[in-house]
Amino acid sequence: MPLINIQTPREIPSSVLAGLSKIVAETIGKPETYVMVNSSSADLMMAGSAGHAAFVEVKSIGGLTREVNEKLADKICGLLEAKLQIPPERVYLNFTEVPASQWGWNSSLFG
Repeated sequence: MPLINIQTPREIPSSVLAGLSKIVAETIGKPETYVMVNSSSADLMMAGSAGHAAFVEVKSIGGLTREVNEKLADKICGLLEAKLQIPPERVYLNFTEVPASQWGWNSSLFG
């Protein structure tokens, strides 16, 4: 918590995953020790064409305000464009607040 799920048509280098982890921790204001990044390869089609695209989900217990989400969108899209050549207009992002009672870790719940 926070969790970043990213799907792209190709494998993502660990350096990009580490960059996403840092961006999310710093922008939301959560310790990076709690951040998990999950990537998977998926066949994606956007605007009627295949190719470079990404779907990114960010889930967190607290911290996801409109202002924070706008910053995350900008930083995440910037990283994906710089490192993976995925243009921002080919990235969908979804932000979800999760109640602490619905998130488990280390054999218990956060709240």
